[in-house]
Amino acid sequence: MSIKRIAKHLLHTQGQVDRTFPRQTLSAIEHAIKASETAHAGEIRFVVEGALDGVPLFKGQSARERAIDVFSQLRIWDTEHNNGVLIYLLLADRDVEIVADRGIDAKVDAEEWEKICRMMETDFKQGKFEDGLLSGILAVTQHLIQHFPGSGADRNEMPDGPVVL
Repeated sequence: MSIKRIAKHLLHTQGQVDRTFPRQTLSAIEHAIKASETAHAGEIRFVVEGALDGVPLFKGQSARERAIDVFSQLRIWDTEHNNGVLIYLLLADRDVEIVADRGIDAKVDAEEWEKICRMMETDFKQGKFEDGLLSGILAVTQHLIQHFPGSGADRNEMPDGPVVL
């Protein structure tokens, strides 16, 4: 547990999240997810969380552990083909995590998911949050198209809108 990390999380505000992801950026992300899902049978969710608080923060919960919790809470694992993908951003840490359900995770190795995360984090360091997210969604889309191509009759199993925690 790092004092610097705790301070960063405790001082992070909802206003910082709102400035980083204004309404038009969230709308662009939603449209990108909708467009993506017309090309494959998978489901993509994006969640941004400003900072951890309380017990998770003081216990030193990592962004990865939190992403897995969020994946479960949003029931992203509950898709017909087990091909849901969560793109999770813990803004205070500038840490991106991808959690993929077993159907798609069995087909895409961890290094590929990690490469997408690092690509987005590079854009985020330059302040290009919307560009980074849209590039990340496109990269995830390519894997879903390859392994779960759309049939035209696929139903949208989950909301496409970003979740802000």
